[in-house]
Amino acid sequence: MSYIQAIIIAIIEGLTEFLPVSSTGHMILAQSLMNVQDPEFAKTFEIVIQLGAILAVLLLYIKRFFVGINIYLKLFVAFLPTGIIGFLAYKAIKHYLFNPFTVSISLIVGGVVLVLLDKWSENKQSEYKEVEDISYIGAVKIGLIQCLSMIPGVSRAAATIFGGIFSGFNRKQAAEFSFLLAIPTMFAASGYDLLKEHDNIHKEHLTILLLGGLIAFVVAIIAVKGFIAFLTKYGFKQFGYYRIILGVLFLVYALYSGLQLTA
Repeated sequence: MSYIQAIIIAIIEGLTEFLPVSSTGHMILAQSLMNVQDPEFAKTFEIVIQLGAILAVLLLYIKRFFVGINIYLKLFVAFLPTGIIGFLAYKAIKHYLFNPFTVSISLIVGGVVLVLLDKWSENKQSEYKEVEDISYIGAVKIGLIQCLSMIPGVSRAAATIFGGIFSGFNRKQAAEFSFLLAIPTMFAASGYDLLKEHDNIHKEHLTILLLGGLIAFVVAIIAVKGFIAFLTKYGFKQFGYYRIILGVLFLVYALYSGLQLTA
């Protein structure tokens, strides 16, 4: 992986990690188009640079973690389903599903869901005053739906936002809970991936990982602030249309260019 490729992928990660469009899916498609070499390291790079984006959210929402233990308990309950299933299915998911075909189909299906979600949630009022007031049952529901995001292209943000609205949040609260839940989820994913793949990371990779993480951090701060404002004003449907168009275009491009869609 070259430095230019790493920079492009890190910018994509920072822009898309907290949008309901699938950061992992975008990075897989970008790598396929750029013909990135060393695919095993590239997969690790995708996950590790997410730490930069997660640190951006931690910085922006740090005050949430000083209002009491309640938010920690709710996030832990919501994280458990993904943590357990991710641990058990890690190898199979990474080996069989991390490919452009899975991403393209997931983008299209998820886009349709977002368009429908936009209509359903347009005038929805929250059942809770603050995000930490969600019930434990509601937190579990969000966690179970988040498990779908282990399929690349589904989008962790899209899954958790959908789960949040389904569990009683309004749009803004669902997005904020999604941001907060990303912290334990992605820290665990990145840490586990580093543990499993540390033999594939060499000294020359460290600079690229640090550079990618820094870029993702800066870009994510901008993206998170912009997303809340955009979501409040316009809703989800634009993201849904974007996902559908991107998924279809990539499938058409792959068909006519002979690009390999599966591993």
